[in-house]
Amino acid sequence: MLEQLLNVTIGMADILMVTTVGEAAVSAISLVDSITILIVTLFGAFATGGAVVSSQYLGKKDDESANVAARQLLNLTVLIATLLLPLCIPVRRRIIGTIFGKIEPLILDYGSTYFLYILLSLPFLAAYNSAAALFRSMGNSRVSLSVSVVVNILNIGGNALFIFVMKMGVAGAGLSTLVSRVIGSILVLGLLRNPGNRIAIRSYNIFHLKGWMIRKILFVGIPTGVEGSLFQIGKLLVQGFIASFGTAQLAANAIAASVSSFINIPGGAISMASVTIIGQTIGARRIDLSVHYAKRLLLFAYIAMFILATPIFLLAPTIASFFNLSEEATGIATVLFRSSMVASIIFWPSSFVLPNFLRAAGDAKFTMIVSIIGMWAFRVGGSYIMAMNFGWGVYGVWIGMYIDWIVRSIAFIRRFARGRWKEIQVI
Repeated sequence: MLEQLLNVTIGMADILMVTTVGEAAVSAISLVDSITILIVTLFGAFATGGAVVSSQYLGKKDDESANVAARQLLNLTVLIATLLLPLCIPVRRRIIGTIFGKIEPLILDYGSTYFLYILLSLPFLAAYNSAAALFRSMGNSRVSLSVSVVVNILNIGGNALFIFVMKMGVAGAGLSTLVSRVIGSILVLGLLRNPGNRIAIRSYNIFHLKGWMIRKILFVGIPTGVEGSLFQIGKLLVQGFIASFGTAQLAANAIAASVSSFINIPGGAISMASVTIIGQTIGARRIDLSVHYAKRLLLFAYIAMFILATPIFLLAPTIASFFNLSEEATGIATVLFRSSMVASIIFWPSSFVLPNFLRAAGDAKFTMIVSIIGMWAFRVGGSYIMAMNFGWGVYGVWIGMYIDWIVRSIAFIRRFARGRWKEIQVI
């Protein structure tokens, strides 16, 4: 949870620092982040698959197989990230223009510059995320927290140097991200070499792949990747709607999404912890403990969500004013803050925490189907109708998102209660 808090608060600090360059810079970084999240989601899916397999082997007391799964996870993610570079870098400007359509030339220029540095950082981010997931599968989240502290200090310090001192603007924000991710991956991979770990990797060869273990990882990773990728593609389409509403609504949406992500920290932390807890209990064939811990973790997520969302709802105008945006953008952001706090308290944990329990048990195909239906039928389709046809703008987009959450909640609660996930075997 501390790691998630650090990442979100530093991310908000990044936006605050970039606001000195102007609203166009904030909008450009927001658009590029939406694209890169799609790519990072693919790595995250593989990391989830590898962590689930490793956790279940650890629960089964088969450390040797857990180590094989860990090595294959790292090889797979870093290889894919490296292959993406020559495919995306030459056409990065075209990618932005194709996805978001007609946007202001200055935003497109800023976005192309920032996108270059983010793409260069992807292999290092893939290695970092995979190694961090493996430490969590061992029940050791202190390592990823410690490295995250270093990475985020470097990132914010780099922003201060490159943006404020060297006046590099958006390029400075991108360069700071690249440098911090390179150093972070080196640190976490070095720590993963420790022979005292239950999972310890002493050598790396991204071209050495074992098909039988890759298949186990992909059993969870492919549905999770398809789910996450289509989810992010849907978000990009919705972001394209918002981009057509003008800079004020685009900037308001960016900071509302950033602030709203703050209260998701406990849920995100519990989701990551569930891979270890549920995965190891499933591997040990203790289904009773899986159910027991799943219920407790979900309850913790609801309690934490309420504690964090309530003060943000009450202080929404003050928080919105911190971002130094126009009066119009600040007013829109305030409304989005308050509506998202209410919806998040009620629906977010069952929409996004509960399905991670199912994935940890290997029930990734069901979560994929539900997520795809919810995203495309309600968040994309509903957003288009309400935002474009009804003329509700960015408000219609967020209402469509809330409807998606409600549908997900109903489906995942029913699936968990009926217990079909208990019959699935990964290892």
